[in-house]
Amino acid sequence: MALNLHNLKPAWGAKKKRKRVGRGDSSGHGTYSTRGAKGQKARSGGKGGLKLKGLKSNIQSIPKLGGFRSLKPKLAVVNLKDLEKKFVDNEIITPAKLVEKGLLKSTKVGVKILGLGELSKKLILKVDRISQSAKEAVEKAGGKVILFSKNEVEAQETEAKKEK
Repeated sequence: MALNLHNLKPAWGAKKKRKRVGRGDSSGHGTYSTRGAKGQKARSGGKGGLKLKGLKSNIQSIPKLGGFRSLKPKLAVVNLKDLEKKFVDNEIITPAKLVEKGLLKSTKVGVKILGLGELSKKLILKVDRISQSAKEAVEKAGGKVILFSKNEVEAQETEAKKEK
């Protein structure tokens, strides 16, 4: 016999009849309808996660929150390659100037200079922190690094506002 579309049949055992429960005792799934006798699981709505829990067991089922969030905000980061692009020789770089040039959004959290990239210009940096490699690169180019405290930063910001 030739195999055509009109005489195709699924393989034996590929189609299984749906279990019809609660259709009389002679069906084999009558009376308790495969739910067993009484109890929360036998009731409607009892299968999808049991809801009769006390407060303590509910709290115990929720996972503990891990991790740690520091109260100190992280310093804004600027790399040497960005300073090389945006600034000219013998320029004094402050957090306010970095905001002006678009390298930072604000000076609230402080600034840290990192040593990614090359620096050929002589620059004077007034920042909160600087990495060792960045400091060496600035001094090698003939520049200077001045680190200051938070109070000096706030004073500098108020001066910048007065000028505008």
